Amino acid sequence: MVTAMIMLSSCSSNLLVRGGETLWKPTWTKEAAKEAEIVAGIGCSGHGRAYLDGLVLKGHHLPVCDCNPCYYGPSCSQFQSNCSANAGSGDPYFLEPFWMRQAKESAILVSGWHRMGYTYSDGSYISEVLVKYIQKLHKTVGNAKTDGRFIIFGAGSTQLLNAAVYAFSPNSSLHSPAKVVATAPYYPVYRQQTELFNSLDYRYEGDTSLWKKNLSENKNIRFIEFVTSPNNPDGRLMKAVLRGSNVKTVNDHAYYWPHFTPIPSPADQELMIFTISKLTGHAGSRFGWALVKDEAVYQKMLTYLNLNTMGVSRESQLRALKLLDVLLEEGDGRKIFKFGYSTMKNRWIKLRQILSKSRRFSLQKLTPNHCSFFKRMREPTPAYAWLKCEREEDKDCYAVLKAAKIDGRSGSIYSANGSYVRLSLIRSQDDFDILINHLQNLLAKSY
Repeated sequence: MVTAMIMLSSCSSNLLVRGGETLWKPTWTKEAAKEAEIVAGIGCSGHGRAYLDGLVLKGHHLPVCDCNPCYYGPSCSQFQSNCSANAGSGDPYFLEPFWMRQAKESAILVSGWHRMGYTYSDGSYISEVLVKYIQKLHKTVGNAKTDGRFIIFGAGSTQLLNAAVYAFSPNSSLHSPAKVVATAPYYPVYRQQTELFNSLDYRYEGDTSLWKKNLSENKNIRFIEFVTSPNNPDGRLMKAVLRGSNVKTVNDHAYYWPHFTPIPSPADQELMIFTISKLTGHAGSRFGWALVKDEAVYQKMLTYLNLNTMGVSRESQLRALKLLDVLLEEGDGRKIFKFGYSTMKNRWIKLRQILSKSRRFSLQKLTPNHCSFFKRMREPTPAYAWLKCEREEDKDCYAVLKAAKIDGRSGSIYSANGSYVRLSLIRSQDDFDILINHLQNLLAKSY
């Protein structure tokens, strides 16, 4: 009997159907897949990672290992014992092991001709398929309402922050510049961006406490308040301080995911900003999104982003789509959240155990809450430890830790006093282990 062979199309001549079975013979993908497999197979002694962009593509050299801090050598096998712990950066490497386990499911190969134009076929810079996945994500997690919202993409949440300030600001030729404020301790980029762009339409005006009592006296002035919930640096669930018809709020929910906090209810504010960096850990992909209730605000943000970058990279949108597809596998997205929460919980248990007997240092106090996602009461497991030096003579807590080979970020960066330091708990396991080791050494010398 002769088996029929049907060519699927002239555009995919390497796909054949034989007896009802689809056969695939790789052609142009073969070399790309080979390169990716070679790089993935290089272990770097478990203390680093080899990446495709470290490969000499046309040469005959193996990819170069990017070593974790304190490790060095061609394969990252050597340890520098007097090295400082990197507890400053917020790189979310704690999720890297999850994605290594999902190597097959999360891999994506981008052709040389992938979306070379400026826009999608509908003329926009935003993937409608990705919009639908984001809506499904929030419904699954239960951390934000998307009904009746416009969704806009940005290069991480960073770009969206100033787009929101721009959209909320009145025209300064007709009104006074908007006053941009936040409650300390707060993420310093709010102030830094506002001052950098030096717009005539808005100005940074410090802490909300300076304006709360006098808000009624400034009722003709627009206020734009940044609210970070959970807060960076201390992990608290925050609410707006200022109220009134002349107040607009930018709600930064970068950390409002089950990794870091109980989800008591869906966020339901006028403008909410999220980012994939703290959701999946892919900070380098630079992809964020905002949920916007007011169409006029959405249109102003869209104008800002279109003129600023003409949208987010199509490759970033493609990668985000693939990651969300893996994350929402089986419809509940629990794999990554269970992994992330378990990792963060164990790190917080270890950190609290070490500091529990110390009178010299203390950690922020956070209240357990009911989590609608995990359907139980749970402790917050924030991305950062907000460490306080309790001694009067340790006014510069950053210097105290620096002397003990621990690099954190001073509380002064977050508009708090210098007795506080932010320590990142979301870096690699190597980074966390080195941090714990140096803390133990420091506490052994303290009383």
